Amino acid sequence: MKLNLSADEVLSTTRAVRKRLDFDRPVELSVIKECLEYAVQAPTGSNLQGWQWLVVTDPEKRKGLADLYRQGWAMYTQMAGAATNIESADPDQQARVVDSATYMAENFEKAPAMLIPCLPGRLDGLPNMAATSMYGSILPGAWSFMLAARERGLGTAWTTIHLMFEEQAAQILGIPYAEVTQCALITIGYTKGTDFKPAKRPPIETVMHLDTWGSRPG
Repeated sequence: MKLNLSADEVLSTTRAVRKRLDFDRPVELSVIKECLEYAVQAPTGSNLQGWQWLVVTDPEKRKGLADLYRQGWAMYTQMAGAATNIESADPDQQARVVDSATYMAENFEKAPAMLIPCLPGRLDGLPNMAATSMYGSILPGAWSFMLAARERGLGTAWTTIHLMFEEQAAQILGIPYAEVTQCALITIGYTKGTDFKPAKRPPIETVMHLDTWGSRPG
């Protein structure tokens, strides 16, 4: 099923979906493969196309990843910069985000499918240019996957907390830790309803600089 959204609608309504995931409806592998066909069309640094994509549907493996995620979530919520501990210009919106993220942590293994984008080698300790080049080779593809999923009635959420225990996750999934870097974990499921709206964001004039840092467009 496709929603026949315009490009602008897909771009502006692809949200991090947590509380509206349908945990009881399986996600067909054929649909995930369809979305990955668009993911691999994204550009990569030096056109290396070095990404690999690990799809996780096995309940035991999902449970193992969820256990790691909850351990990491407990640590994350104690950090000064965590979503749970920052002051926001919109406290109500921030409270909704925290409530949604907490719900996801509590129900993580119920997501019908998960996707782990991976890159070859270890990225630890790379200079900034090399690290950003590598991550720039996976982030566009992952976002393309999430956009394609939205068009097919799926909800996704980009998470990274399990990476606090990346080596343990690698053991669960049979990933050769010394040779492959996990870059994220994207939860996947059909959504309850498909009517998502653009999020409230600051005016572009407050975040855009023109030619010189601090110079705002008129």
